[in-house]
Amino acid sequence: MIPLRDANPAHGRPYLTWAIVAANVLVFLYMGSIGDFFTLLGFVADFGFVPAEFVRSPGDSLLSLFTSLFLHGGWAHLLSNMVFLVVFGDNVEDRFGRVGFLFFYLLGGAVATLTHTLFAGPSPVPLVGASGAISAVLGAYIALFPRQQVLTFVPPLFLPWLALSLLARVPRFFLFWLPAWVFIGYWALLQLLEAGASLRLPAGEGGVAWWAHVGGFVFGLVWTNVVARGRRR
Repeated sequence: MIPLRDANPAHGRPYLTWAIVAANVLVFLYMGSIGDFFTLLGFVADFGFVPAEFVRSPGDSLLSLFTSLFLHGGWAHLLSNMVFLVVFGDNVEDRFGRVGFLFFYLLGGAVATLTHTLFAGPSPVPLVGASGAISAVLGAYIALFPRQQVLTFVPPLFLPWLALSLLARVPRFFLFWLPAWVFIGYWALLQLLEAGASLRLPAGEGGVAWWAHVGGFVFGLVWTNVVARGRRR
C-alpha cells in the first residue's frame, strides 16, 4: 500500500521536512555522480553505518549513526522513503516544532540503527537509508493522529481487499481513504513479522533492516506518549 496524502492540514509550512527531503536527494545525486565504483564503495563505507565497526569501536562510529540516514541504495529506496516522509512528516513537524522535530528525527534514526545492530548482529555490511527515522515519524503520527484519513493506493492483487473495503471511507478504483491507525498499524505489523523472520538468517544477510523499522516505530510511539505527551491530540 502506498500513501498519497492525508487529510490532516498543517498549520505552517513544513520547511524542515522539505529540507530533509532535499538533503537526501542531493546526497543521492552526489553518489550517482561518483563515476568510480570503488570510490563509491569507500564513500558508503565511510558514511554508512557498519555494525561490526560500531561493536569494535563505538566512538569511531557515532557520526555514522546520523550520516547513514541520508544515504540510499537506489531510486526506489529513496523514493519510497521520501513519499512516506512527505505524507506524514509535515504534521509531526507542525506538532513538535522545527527544532524538536529535527532532534526527534535524528535521535529516532539513531535508535533504529542501534536496534538493528542489537538484533541483526555485528554485520560488516553498511546500513544506509532514512527508513529508521521515518519509522519513528510513523510512530509519532499514529500516536498523535490515529483517526486521521490517509489516501492510499492499494494494488489490485492486495489480498485483504474485502476487509479493507469495510474499513475504508468511500473506496474508488484502487484508492482508499484509510484511518491512520489502519494504514500505519498494518505497516507496523508487516515490519514486525519480517523482523521476526529475519532472525533465522545469518548476520549480514537480507537486504532490508527490518529491526531498524521496528526500533524506530517503537521509539516514535514512546517518545510521543511519554516525553511529548502534552502534544498528543
